[in-house]
Amino acid sequence: MKIELTKGVYWVGAVDWNIQEFHSYTLHHGTTYNAYLIIDDKIALIDTVKPPFYEEMLQRITEVVSPTKINYVIANHAEMDHSGALPLLMKDVPEATVIPSRRHGELGLTKTFHHDWKVMPADETSEVSLGKRKLKFFPIPMLHWPDSMATYLVEDAILFPNDAFGQHFASATRFDDEVDLNLMMAEATRYYATILMPFGKLILQAIDKLKGLKINTIAPSHGIIWHSNPQRIIDAYITWAKGETKKKALVIYETMWGSTEKMAKAIVKGIVSEGVEVEPYNLTVSDRSDVIAQVLTAKALIVGSATHNNDILPNMAAFLTNLKGLKPSGKIGAAFGSYGWGGGAVKTIENMLKEMGVDLVEPSISVQFVPNSETLEQCFELGKAIAKRVKSQS
Repeated sequence: MKIELTKGVYWVGAVDWNIQEFHSYTLHHGTTYNAYLIIDDKIALIDTVKPPFYEEMLQRITEVVSPTKINYVIANHAEMDHSGALPLLMKDVPEATVIPSRRHGELGLTKTFHHDWKVMPADETSEVSLGKRKLKFFPIPMLHWPDSMATYLVEDAILFPNDAFGQHFASATRFDDEVDLNLMMAEATRYYATILMPFGKLILQAIDKLKGLKINTIAPSHGIIWHSNPQRIIDAYITWAKGETKKKALVIYETMWGSTEKMAKAIVKGIVSEGVEVEPYNLTVSDRSDVIAQVLTAKALIVGSATHNNDILPNMAAFLTNLKGLKPSGKIGAAFGSYGWGGGAVKTIENMLKEMGVDLVEPSISVQFVPNSETLEQCFELGKAIAKRVKSQS
């Protein structure tokens, strides 16, 4: 079945229902690899798919036009989930011209595929006439690679931004007015938090670069196409990129024999007593990508771990390592934990939170073996102190 964004513009990508992990993050609803075909006097294909899905893409193209008639292949991003099928495609359309971003896109394709294709690199000054329609190009470096580029179909006001504005979301339908919008936004939030969070300033610059464009449709390279209300996701990106937060705290912990969990519960009670929203997450049972999605809009991160081999427990280590790379901004936080014969976990948490730029509320709380009523009262008071900071700064 042909799927048209507008007359002469087709979705020809692939749906990956079974994928469960992407860049070490859990996918709850699969994903799509979106490619788009524009039919005019000249024919352009915008992005391709992950290599195992090439035949699926080719079949969809063939339903519209012979693939041999493709004149241009726009490579908005060299990563394998978007350009991995390029070598297969170029065997079928060897005369087509590949259009990557200038410099970084050229380099990415050359170093990845070692090709001999015809290449016409693009920048902000570049335009390609297809006949009645025209393509313009907007490099958007670090959304999320240096080579990332958005392509704009001028006459139809369609933005093809590759990895910006997407979601990992497999569906039998392609448009935002055909799916559960709350679920779609939840997946868009997880997508931004786990992939794009470090690039807030660059995202604002990219949006500023695009703000003069009329945008009727945003057609990203993963997930659902924003057709009925593209401004919704643009506004969400502005909020996230500015680091705007809710009056919310997260208590994130990993426990061994229950002592750290007792401390976490006391901290939660202290936060609740001040009327601040709080969500506790035990990393033994909570998926860390779900927790990271909540970090995006939370003001406070209170992090605890039992000590294991003089350090934090493994799930906490993975979580904090991921979070450090994502560089959350504008957070306050605290550290807590328990130990047996030797400490170390709390100090590691303190150091990692400081490296992320988290403003620590002192003192951290570390207890040997099992917390008594006095220690639990200290945890309660720490929760209250965090909550008061949240209320005063949010």
